[in-house]
Amino acid sequence: MNGMKISHLIFLAFIFILLLFSITTYINSKQAEKVKANAEYVSQSSTIVKQSNRFQRNILTMVSGLRGYLLTGDGYFIQAYNASVSENEGILKELGQLIHGDSVQQTEFEEIRKLEEGLVSRFGNTINEAKAENNQNNKTNRILSPAVRKILAEETENQTDEQLQQHLRKFINYEYEKREIRKNTLAKLVSKTNNISLGLTLFSIIVGFIVAITLAHSISKRVLKMVAMAESIGQGNYEIRLNDKSRDEVGLLALSLNHMAKVLSETFNILKRKNEELDQYAHIVSHDLKSPLRGIGNVISWIEEDHGHELTPKVVEYLEIIKGRLSRAESLIRSTLLYAKVDRELHVKESVNIKEMINEITESLAPKTGIRLNINKDLPVLYTERIPLYQVLSNLISNAVKHHNKDKGEVKIYHREFPDYYEFFIDDDGPGIAKNYLNKIFMIFQTLQPSNSYESTGVGLAIVKKILDKRDEQINITSTTC
Repeated sequence: MNGMKISHLIFLAFIFILLLFSITTYINSKQAEKVKANAEYVSQSSTIVKQSNRFQRNILTMVSGLRGYLLTGDGYFIQAYNASVSENEGILKELGQLIHGDSVQQTEFEEIRKLEEGLVSRFGNTINEAKAENNQNNKTNRILSPAVRKILAEETENQTDEQLQQHLRKFINYEYEKREIRKNTLAKLVSKTNNISLGLTLFSIIVGFIVAITLAHSISKRVLKMVAMAESIGQGNYEIRLNDKSRDEVGLLALSLNHMAKVLSETFNILKRKNEELDQYAHIVSHDLKSPLRGIGNVISWIEEDHGHELTPKVVEYLEIIKGRLSRAESLIRSTLLYAKVDRELHVKESVNIKEMINEITESLAPKTGIRLNINKDLPVLYTERIPLYQVLSNLISNAVKHHNKDKGEVKIYHREFPDYYEFFIDDDGPGIAKNYLNKIFMIFQTLQPSNSYESTGVGLAIVKKILDKRDEQINITSTTC
């Protein structure tokens, strides 16, 4: 198929199969014509046999009519005789038309015609003689005269009608033999045609099946290679290529996929280079921003060390505010770098005990008096990425503890198991979140605390959302605060 399009190949296969079916249809139509011709022949043959039998019966009627008249002198027998003679004329005319073209039957027919003409002529003369004899005798006298007895004896001894009957039997038997030959010939022809039709039909089916299997196998094999290529690209391998040099539709699709992979590879390399440059820029900016902040912190420390006894309480208060601002600025820079680098690295999956991970997180939290952690004992063991999951749970648990505003409170950590996924819950009885802030807390630098509070940078929940979004996971928040 390297030099031909798949659509063209399918079209040619379809034309070939259609041609085979057309040949089959043509042969069947010719056979139908022969069957029709044979049916017409059978009908004609039946007419020949029927008319021949009528002719034969009419001859017998003529003989019987003649003898009846000779014996009785009754004119009724003459009427029957004349009717048979008249009908035989029409039968001979019809038979002459029906057997036209058959030399054997034509010969027999001519002999039958001559014998019939001779018989009619002789019978006519006999009747005339009998009439004359009867006219001389008394019409009421039913006793045969010697002259009539002589005529009757001569007719009885005459063998013309028997010869005619023999020729008629030959004529009819020949028709039966010819019909049987045609019947056997037609049966053989029908059987041969059926075999040819069946053979062509099976051949068409086999050819269609082979073409379908060949196309399906070829296309399926090549499409599966494309699927494997797409999966490989989805896993980050942009250097993969298909070695498909055919110029059909699938080959053009393979060429397009190769071009797409090449463009993706070039784009990914450019993006990777830009990300590396961005990382370098972030580190440089971080270093350049932290340096003056550390310098300001150092100056404040020197002032407190060298002139602490000279400072008024108001100046000391201002210096503490400056130190808080410096600490918040450093936290913002550190959190921003963390947000920029989060999920930039590939993490392998491993078996993670969620119970142990949460214990590790809670041990690293700054202790807060009055807050009790209620951790479910039946937390599952998951096969997942450890570090991103640790970042998510750590930020959520630390937020729940850090922003709790009551002397005594509780943070509950539990889960629900579904057929296809797990759902984790971190509930606390803290201050809650106003509804107008529910859609904002996952945005970077959005906090519910005053800007002078250095404990919150507004980056933690943004990191959580970023990690989960990349993995098509969801996080929802509900609050009882109005």
